[in-house]
Amino acid sequence: MSKKIKPDSRGFVFSTDPNFKFEEEQDNTATLPAAQQKLKIRLDTKHRAGKAVTLVEGFVGTDDDLQELGKKLKSFCGTGGSAKDGEIIVQGDQRDKVLQWLQRNGYKLSKKI
Repeated sequence: MSKKIKPDSRGFVFSTDPNFKFEEEQDNTATLPAAQQKLKIRLDTKHRAGKAVTLVEGFVGTDDDLQELGKKLKSFCGTGGSAKDGEIIVQGDQRDKVLQWLQRNGYKLSKKI
């Protein structure tokens, strides 16, 4: 079952209570400053037909800020990728470039292999 089809992120699918309503999850998470972000960089090949991607995990903030950071990282590395669900995917083994860019811009992180 795809995450998009789920009516609720906590896993509720059906309730026998006739007055039950799904509560809207409010994502009012403010974006932490770069120095307070604790990001993790790792290389991943699972479910990607053997192709390597660089994952940047642990971003705390709004989806727009995540998209903006992902765009900057992809532009710096000169590759494609995506940013969703609190993680940034950069195509290829770009760990060194991503680490260099994040450190230069004041992010705290740990490099995972």
